[in-house]
Amino acid sequence: MGRRRLAATATAGLVTAVLALGGCGSDSGSGTGGGDPTYITLITKDPDNHFWTSMAEGAKAAAKSANAEITVAAGRDQSDADGQIRAIEDAISRGDDAILIANNGPAVNDAIKRARDAGLYVLALDTPTDPVNLVDGTFASDNFEAGELIGKWAAGALEGKKATVALLDLFADKVVSVDYQRDQGFLSGLGVDVKDTKKNGDEAKTGKYSGGDYQIVCNQATNGAEDGGRSAMENCLSLDKNINVVFAANETSGVGAAQALKAAGNTEALVVSIDGSCRGVKAVTDGEFGAVAQQYPSEMGRFGVEAVVKHLADGANPTPSQGQDFVNTGVRLVTDRQVAGIAGISSAEGAKTCW
Repeated sequence: MGRRRLAATATAGLVTAVLALGGCGSDSGSGTGGGDPTYITLITKDPDNHFWTSMAEGAKAAAKSANAEITVAAGRDQSDADGQIRAIEDAISRGDDAILIANNGPAVNDAIKRARDAGLYVLALDTPTDPVNLVDGTFASDNFEAGELIGKWAAGALEGKKATVALLDLFADKVVSVDYQRDQGFLSGLGVDVKDTKKNGDEAKTGKYSGGDYQIVCNQATNGAEDGGRSAMENCLSLDKNINVVFAANETSGVGAAQALKAAGNTEALVVSIDGSCRGVKAVTDGEFGAVAQQYPSEMGRFGVEAVVKHLADGANPTPSQGQDFVNTGVRLVTDRQVAGIAGISSAEGAKTCW
């Protein structure tokens, strides 16, 4: 039986023992046999962002055919580690079987350890934990590859022009792998020499990219929010109104950046981002974005649920993709301006797989 039923049986047995002043038996069964549901808590970073709601939809769809019940929780936003910690503690208290978590950084590590010590099976989605073996497995896109794709596209689309670059990252107050992987992947794809691939902002502010000269005007944090992207872009434009390349670490901040560019009368900047939502793909269609790297959060949620059920049935853990320490759920470049040598799909094609 599942952990919730085990907890209830243990409590009932204790009450019987006290009332009868005698011993109580125990059920030595394990797993989710006997028709008991598998109880899973999915913890995302934001309750409203389409990336995370798509992940929840994928998990719920998988749960329907797997006799699993999903509790969805989230931090207040992508900066809220305390909210995720509370959700982990709630899952432990309920006696859930497993947790799927897109973690908000190392601040949640101790809570994840407590969950595993309590017997919960824990998998990471989208954002690998640091260290990666803190959890039992990870399902994610290759965020460095996603950044690299849009970086290569931007380098080709510039056709040798000077790259005057604004980098709109996620966080200024913490280090999260998805943040530096996307940023450093973009710069590497652009052809900029990055120093430490796990650190944003330490590369030279001027130099050569693969197509010519570059200048990095700013590194600004957005907290992954639309208003954060807008204010960050406004700050960058106050430093140099001629920015012609904008990297936005996620599409929500990219939408805010596009608004600021439009208000400033800058129609030349190539805005590139990562996610692949229907909103982001439409921004490609409408010309607000030059390209996006499309990821598949619903697949992360689906694979996570399937992996939990399989593990509880036979003890198996997910097998990482070759050469990586996570199961790669894939990424594709979406653009209506194809660049030679870079495989991509059109926004019309991307709309078929957006979320």
